Amino acid sequence: MKKVSLMILLAVSTLSFQACDNKKKESDSMENAEEANENKEDAGRGQSEDTNEFAMKAANGGMMEVELGRMAQEKGTSQDVKEFGSMMVADHSKANDELKTLATAKNITLPSTLGEEAQEDVNELAKLSGKEFDKKYVSMMVDDHKEDVDAFKKAAEDNSVDPDIKAFAAKTLPTLQQHLDRINAIDKMMN
Repeated sequence: MKKVSLMILLAVSTLSFQACDNKKKESDSMENAEEANENKEDAGRGQSEDTNEFAMKAANGGMMEVELGRMAQEKGTSQDVKEFGSMMVADHSKANDELKTLATAKNITLPSTLGEEAQEDVNELAKLSGKEFDKKYVSMMVDDHKEDVDAFKKAAEDNSVDPDIKAFAAKTLPTLQQHLDRINAIDKMMN
């Protein structure tokens, strides 16, 4: 009887761990997109790993910029923060739409929702208000746009990236540089 109980307990534990693991996979849209793209790559129907990775990160970052931009419009106390948030919503929504169209044509799966890390940033900012919100948002946008400019510059120059994705990166880069310049100016005014 003890052996049977132990075996049942072991089986239930194993199933519980598998359920938790499956739930985690379901919750991270970035991992799901990556897996879908790897399967396409393996089947010879997809893009290179560099192309897929850039497109997924650009889509995830773009979605986060839009979400945080909306939050800045609502919660920001500084007019500069509110205006920057508005610019993020407009510019990144446009870029996101272009990327989605391009990804569909290139058979690239993009994340449908924010990845875990981006969602954590959104959750962190959602808890803040007032000047504390403005300061954290500006700091986040400075760091994020430095990373974006570097990533888009690299993709625009990388010969292993699909030519159309490469052209998208090159076309979007000046807008991201303008965002970085503007958020750096806002940051200096706040300090």
